[in-house]
Amino acid sequence: MMKTAIVTGVAGFIGSSLAERLLKNKIRVIGIDSFTKYYPKKIKQNNIKLLRKNGNFSLITKDILNTDLKQIFNKSNFLFHLAAQPGVRASWGKDFGDYSRNNIQVTQRLLEYAKNSKTLKKIVLASSSSVYGIQNGKMKESSTNTEPVSPYGVSKLAVEHLAKAYVKNFELPVVMLRYFTVYGPKQRPDMAFMKFIMRSLRKKPITVYGNGNQKRSFTYIDDIIDATISSINVSKNGEIINVGGGQISSIKKNVEILSNLLGHEIKIIHEDFPNGDVNRTEADTTKAKKLIGFKPKISIKDGLEYQYEFVKKNKELYNF
Repeated sequence: MMKTAIVTGVAGFIGSSLAERLLKNKIRVIGIDSFTKYYPKKIKQNNIKLLRKNGNFSLITKDILNTDLKQIFNKSNFLFHLAAQPGVRASWGKDFGDYSRNNIQVTQRLLEYAKNSKTLKKIVLASSSSVYGIQNGKMKESSTNTEPVSPYGVSKLAVEHLAKAYVKNFELPVVMLRYFTVYGPKQRPDMAFMKFIMRSLRKKPITVYGNGNQKRSFTYIDDIIDATISSINVSKNGEIINVGGGQISSIKKNVEILSNLLGHEIKIIHEDFPNGDVNRTEADTTKAKKLIGFKPKISIKDGLEYQYEFVKKNKELYNF
């Protein structure tokens, strides 16, 4: 009998990519997305274009906090919770209410449904490297290593603690994945690589914060999806696992890669480093290798080329 997965945030970058893979793996997908206004709806609609053609995909376009989901939770085997209010820089000021609501309150509602489900075998929650804050060297999953420096990071850490409470009290089969800077085709338009590619294709300068020497564990979308699906096999409840690309690389180096792909030098405007950003993220993936056999396959050079080719074919989606 075909298994069923709920994917929240299904019209987003990671959610739509995950749903496509689940369908290929012969798993029925119930997607949920309220199409928030964080970026244009036409991009999200394009993300799920292929999904809509598959008979094993269904879509709920409602707000999780205002929808009765008991029925679907009582016939689903997996929950992949990817819906969230994203963005480090946007999380300051008056908009923090959106982060509290869409990250913390929504997760609590889903966990309440999950604790009453008789069929749910695994709950995979997407967290973020932003929970670590400013650290030197590799970031490990130890609870003593988390000190976020942005309201967004605080909201994601709160989600983790909330999930732990449900694990402890109700033995929910939760695994939490701390994603490190995900990129690739369909990346959100507010993220650096998508901005760099689109502006460079139009021969416009790009904005780089600081000197460009900040480094990240950039992680290609296919590697993220591999890890996310493999995590349903984690046996211990409440595990937290880093999912990050193999080698870290700098913004400056990645701009050079893009310049070579474009065939011309990219003009750069430097601006001050924003509050909440960090100079370095580096994932310790020892635990991921042990528990889910995680081994990133896509290099930053190849991944940027795949993303560049995608953007070239879909320029009409992005208006900046």
